[in-house]
Amino acid sequence: MNRVKISTRGPEFSRLIYGTWRLLDTKPTAQEINRRLHACLELGITTLDTAEVYGTYGVEALLGEALVLTPGLRDKFEIVTKAGICFPHAQRHEWQIAHYNATGANLVQSLEKSLRLLRTDRIELFLVHRPDWLTRADDTAAGLHELLRSGKIKSAGVSNYTVSQFDLLNSLMEQPLATNQLEFHLLHHEPMHDGTFHQCEKSGVRPMAWSPLAGGRLFAPENPAAQRLAAAAKKLAGRYSGATLEQLAYAWIMAHPSRPLPVIGTNKLERIQSAAKADEIVMERQDWFTLWEAAQGRRIP
Repeated sequence: MNRVKISTRGPEFSRLIYGTWRLLDTKPTAQEINRRLHACLELGITTLDTAEVYGTYGVEALLGEALVLTPGLRDKFEIVTKAGICFPHAQRHEWQIAHYNATGANLVQSLEKSLRLLRTDRIELFLVHRPDWLTRADDTAAGLHELLRSGKIKSAGVSNYTVSQFDLLNSLMEQPLATNQLEFHLLHHEPMHDGTFHQCEKSGVRPMAWSPLAGGRLFAPENPAAQRLAAAAKKLAGRYSGATLEQLAYAWIMAHPSRPLPVIGTNKLERIQSAAKADEIVMERQDWFTLWEAAQGRRIP
């Protein structure tokens, strides 16, 4: 699989990233996750995306258990984790309501906990998971600076930030932000229109695209857009060595000029293998617009 620099001073990642949001859905063992990680490596997928909050604060611990089962396995991956979302759970009874906390102190505390759970001494990319409307940007930046200077994180970025939020925080950073992780897929085009992808191009950073299959809605038989996309993909398949709608959906994302990196989220090995083949697809311009029209149910303006 192709590898790319996510930004000028950021890390090098595999073009598709293995996401762990739903890692606990099938109640896997650490051994099962370990085998899945080895399968990812064989496919050239070397970047893992996780977050403090995933699996009700349980994913990082299981991922850490899986990584230490094979000596040296952690060093073969780039790890992305995120912090700043807080909601009530068994270990935090004082939290009565879900909220955001991107204060520097909370980011530092969260990252140090992530290091313990993941059984590692550094994180290649640490993201502020959501904008925090009650924290000054210089407070957030101070926490990120502390982590960068200590070497506990190699680079920092954000997730779900608007153009102005990204600009403000980035203006305070000693080391520029490495990415903005955004929702982007065939049924959600906003980053192409709200300026966030334009900003990524201007800043020289590659965005990360979460939920690239629209949380499964691309394949929902009752969804009219999914029906149109299935028909369009069937017509296009012959042009791309029999590519599936899933593979075409990833290729559609990667074809955007900002060159997003899709974060795949399946627990099925065969789908990980299928997704990896999307890296080989170079989508033609008219085919890209064919899928756009199918998703929108209308012609371009």
